[in-house]
Order: sequence, then C-alpha cells, then structure tokens
Amino acid sequence: MENTNTPVTTRRKFINYCLGTSLGATLVATFYPIFKFLVPPPITESTEASVVAAKVSELKPNSGKIFKFGSKPGILVKTPSGEIRAFSATCTHLDCTVQYKEEAQHIWCACHNGRYDLMGKNVAGPPPRPLEQYTVNVRGDEIIVSKG
Repeated sequence: MENTNTPVTTRRKFINYCLGTSLGATLVATFYPIFKFLVPPPITESTEASVVAAKVSELKPNSGKIFKFGSKPGILVKTPSGEIRAFSATCTHLDCTVQYKEEAQHIWCACHNGRYDLMGKNVAGPPPRPLEQYTVNVRGDEIIVSKG
C-alpha cells in the first residue's frame, strides 16, 4: 500500500525549481550593480581640521599647487613676494576646480573664465563670492593648512 501523505518530487518540479532559482539569480546579478551605481555610498567628510598640504621646498615664488583637503581640493599659492596663502580650490560659481595662473598672478577657473585675486576675492567673471580662505602655518619644511 502506498503512502499518499509524503510529497513526491517529480522531474518536472525539480526542473521548474532550477529554472525559477536561476531566473531569480540572473535578475539579482543584473539589477544589483545597477542599483549600486544609481545609489552611491555616502561620502564622509574628513574629520581632520588640518592637513600637511606641501613642503616649502616644493613651492617656488609665484606658483600654486592643488592639494587634497578632506573630500575637496584646496589650492596653495606662494605669492611673488614669498607669502604662502591657501584657499578652497572649488569655484564659487559651479564648483569647478580653480588653478593658479603664474603669468597673470591670479587664481583662475577654466569653466567660465572666473578670476580671483591673491586674497581669494572674486574680481572677474561669474563667481558670486570669494574663495574660502584657510589658515597656513609653516613648521620646518611642512606647510600645514587648517580651516578657520
């Protein structure tokens, strides 16, 4: 006498199970990378209040250097007179990265030809406000830049 209470696994049920799980795995493998691309991980701001931006020996008078300050770029400028200044290297117009133009002795944004003087003040083009200025301290050969 046959027991009718035990489930019988047929070949058709097994194949349907395999096809269903492979379809689910394919969908996950396809859409997971798309989801991770569309929803990027949060960027944490650096908790450091100061960074070593460069060495004094790296900067010659009338030159500039981009450095990383947390998750944003900063710019060091050594004026023709030898004074070292630091600013945010993010243009206040459209967040482009600015650079120092030695021949014109100003900070320049290539996006829309915005210009800042050596004090970070916007002097030409569309930038609506000055660059954020950082505090510069020289300890030995290191240039230490801090906010505030």
